[in-house]
Amino acid sequence: MIPVQFDYLAPSSVEEALAALAEHGDDAKIIAGGQSLLPVLRMRLNAPEVVIDLGGIAGLRGIREDGDALVIGAMTTHHDVLTDALVKEHALLLTRAEHQLADAQIRHRGTFGGALAHADPAGDLGAPALALGAEFVIAGAGGTRTVAAADFFVDLFETAIGDDELLTEVRVPKHTGWGAHYEKFVRVAHQWPIVAVAAAVKSDGGTITEARVGLTNMGSTPIRAHAVEEALVGQPATEDAVAAAAARATEGTNPPSDLNGAADYRSHLAQVLTRRAVLAAAGA
Repeated sequence: MIPVQFDYLAPSSVEEALAALAEHGDDAKIIAGGQSLLPVLRMRLNAPEVVIDLGGIAGLRGIREDGDALVIGAMTTHHDVLTDALVKEHALLLTRAEHQLADAQIRHRGTFGGALAHADPAGDLGAPALALGAEFVIAGAGGTRTVAAADFFVDLFETAIGDDELLTEVRVPKHTGWGAHYEKFVRVAHQWPIVAVAAAVKSDGGTITEARVGLTNMGSTPIRAHAVEEALVGQPATEDAVAAAAARATEGTNPPSDLNGAADYRSHLAQVLTRRAVLAAAGA
């Protein structure tokens, strides 16, 4: 199907993009990599009068260090995040997740910030960002503000980004030396995960000293598995100890039921995948 006709704007700065948003309001739609928006337009599930393309804003791309954090521009492609040496060294969990995100073509076109702003609960980046304690820098007419990951994901396909605002960058605290793994369960390759688990683990002499665990597609937003994290601290990275902690993975979740699986099936998967992800992250 062909999208309905729309006007196309290509601002060269964040300020121009914000001005275009302010001018066109609800009639406008932002496009980043387009991997989520274009299918929606083609199916005519959304028919904006204006599409504002952020692809020409060079300042929204790139990865850099800033003290104890990595700063990832919202328009940085998945491929660039996946292959970046700084990300691999300081935020290995993102590397692991990006490696399993869709296929090479989508990773070369899709953007890190676009995927997070889309806020699909089955998206592969929300749980890792939440687990790592990422912060989202949002620009608006009044300046910029920073929102913690715990407050960024509001509901199904809804974030803290206002209608007249843009996500400009994501700040990810460094987790240098942490083991990481993203365990994803799908029926066919490159599909959205039925359930996935993002785990980052810090160990000392075979004992887990810190853990960060995020769950994908276990609710209307990514979920931080705090109960699992607390149960892991001080435990040996053994099958039995990790399995006991992973049994708490469903606490605070509300998994959906759909054609891919019922809620109780997803709950079972969450426990199994959490055990696998944590053991892999701990190198056990």
